[in-house]
Amino acid sequence: MAYLWLTLCDPDPQNNGQFIYSGGLIRAVANAGAELTVLGLSRRPGRSHGRREPNIDWHLAEDRPANRWMRGASRLPPFALRTRVPAMSAALAVHLLTGRWDAIVLDSFNVAWALPHALRHRRRHPHTKIVYLAQNNETVAARTLAKAATGPMRAVRMANVAKTQWLQRRLVETADLVAADSPDDCRDLAALAPGKPIVFVPPGYGGPRLANRIIDSRLPRRAIVVGSFDWPAKRISLDAFLSAAAPLFAANGVGLQVVGRTEDSHIAALRRRFPSVELVGTVPDVRPYMEKARIALVPDMLGGFKLKSLDYIFNRLPIFAMEGAVPGTPLADGCGLRLFGSHAALARGVVDMIDDTASLNEQQQTAYALSADRFDWGTIGRGLVRQIQKPPMRRTNGAETSEDYFMAAPMPLGRCRPLVARCLSAFRPD
Repeated sequence: MAYLWLTLCDPDPQNNGQFIYSGGLIRAVANAGAELTVLGLSRRPGRSHGRREPNIDWHLAEDRPANRWMRGASRLPPFALRTRVPAMSAALAVHLLTGRWDAIVLDSFNVAWALPHALRHRRRHPHTKIVYLAQNNETVAARTLAKAATGPMRAVRMANVAKTQWLQRRLVETADLVAADSPDDCRDLAALAPGKPIVFVPPGYGGPRLANRIIDSRLPRRAIVVGSFDWPAKRISLDAFLSAAAPLFAANGVGLQVVGRTEDSHIAALRRRFPSVELVGTVPDVRPYMEKARIALVPDMLGGFKLKSLDYIFNRLPIFAMEGAVPGTPLADGCGLRLFGSHAALARGVVDMIDDTASLNEQQQTAYALSADRFDWGTIGRGLVRQIQKPPMRRTNGAETSEDYFMAAPMPLGRCRPLVARCLSAFRPD
């Protein structure tokens, strides 16, 4: 089994949800017996490089962000162009020309620009399957960003909504296998291609598990939000929650910590607006912070699996979340989880329950018990390989030939051929 796997970038270090999911899934599939060639962006400034692991050949391309005006003028949305840089385009051309692949895996919307090249390869090699791994309902995310924009930027982002909606439908319609990391996203994506099953592929969990934890009055009256806030949609959710929660928490003596990576300018702006909130930023280990909190929060307004929910569960923190923000776990409202319909209600729920330590302990114990035998990367990797190996659904003539109207510019393969030697040498393993 030879898979060409396109992903956003080198997932190591795995310091946000996307990196944890992509890195874990890549290694789980490799451990299940597949031979992977992985293309993504390098996280080492100014250079391409490669490395090898068992069953994985990494080719990590120098990240050269595209001109903003060029990206805005494209018929594809900006997030789908994030990885279309010269070195990665050249590497893709080389591997499509020189390799015979059982599957081409498009790991997230960030590599969606490569779809027409995968379709052309499948037309020449019909045994090759195209796999799309969705990590969000991208249309909903784009719409959320558009609604939050003002002035001319709102019109730009509304245009991106239309681009995103079209491209997301195209991915779902043409891929041989579509997978998503939450049941809600599976249902949403299935509506784009009626009759096509969408496979739920949750993340695994390989972190520490606390055998026991008691929440009592010796712990600070504190709630915590853990996560990375690089993505604008997450910042919108966080800012909206802090607007509702900060004054209420301060008035009731409840502490609030926000721990995780974001831009320094964002942290500075939040500190000015919410002086009662402790904004910690990036830390090497979130566990000491979780140990000193009574409640963990998921204030996100968008769905999709939240990797931090597994950190909360297995470190025995009771989760208070927005409705629809914690899909894909075995938890339900009132059963290992508390859900709320608004940020104001979420904040009020924390204040009302922060001192009910008996209920908090019952909740965290229930969540752990329900989740203990799930989220194993080995099981998930073997399951995805089985799904890829299944016979593909029969494609109609329209679906097979409609790549001709794909609106991305075709890859100039003729120009790429002289780059083969240079491209391969750029990715020499360390």
